[in-house]
Amino acid sequence: MEQKIHQGRNVKRFREMLGIKQEALAFDLGNDWNQKKISMLEQKELIEDDILNQISNSLKIPVEAFQNFDEEQAINIISNTFGDNACVGNPNSTFNFNPIEELKKLHEEKINLFERMLKEKDEMMARLEKLINK
Repeated sequence: MEQKIHQGRNVKRFREMLGIKQEALAFDLGNDWNQKKISMLEQKELIEDDILNQISNSLKIPVEAFQNFDEEQAINIISNTFGDNACVGNPNSTFNFNPIEELKKLHEEKINLFERMLKEKDEMMARLEKLINK
């Protein structure tokens, strides 16, 4: 029995495995994106190739992972397809083998940046409230 691959659910799984919030992914994808749009995308069974490529670049996970992922292959895809020298779409590529921890380290900086930006926004809002109340 052939199992249907749900690309949106796969995007969600990989994003969550990396500890990245929908807001952070939306921010990374650019001005056209927001949390609600990411949520809707993650409900789609099929995602357009150009969008999958953008998400692949953002999460540093090969497009094939979103296209081919199923429950039983989760760990294999993460440990075997991800690598600094991974060439998306080339089955003859040689890959570096990096554990999940390596994936998380790659994203710590991005998450920290996003958290700093949120903190700065909160501080700016507090300053504006003080000015308004004066």
